[in-house]
Amino acid sequence: MAVKIKLKRLGKIRSPHYRIVVADSRTRRDGRAIEEIGLYHPVQNPSRIEVNSERAQYWLSVGAQPTEPVLAILKLTGDWQAHKGLPAPAPLLQPEPKADKRALFESLGDATEAKGEAITQKAKKSDKKADEAADAAAPAESTEA
Repeated sequence: MAVKIKLKRLGKIRSPHYRIVVADSRTRRDGRAIEEIGLYHPVQNPSRIEVNSERAQYWLSVGAQPTEPVLAILKLTGDWQAHKGLPAPAPLLQPEPKADKRALFESLGDATEAKGEAITQKAKKSDKKADEAADAAAPAESTEA
């Protein structure tokens, strides 16, 4: 029996999250698993990755084959390097929290003074007709000269 370490998809249509499971290679993607060894939530910022290293090391040592996505996750956590005897990767960097956009917007609104209205007045139809008549007359005068 071939055993694989793969992702089991959970969640709604546009909010997926996965469990890292050990399962028979013949079972379907979301089918019965032998054991769950971790979590992967790609939608969160930063992505949430939790792997039970002890269990992952055990399953790798008895011959379980990780799928490509799980292999990438195991390389990020350092479990694959520990299994192969390679040096550990650099720790995952957590991004700095973003500034609150509402507070930033309100602070800019207080600092700037109102310059006046940003709305331009609509020209009346009679003004447009007068401008068009003046434009039509101007080229005729230039050709006569």
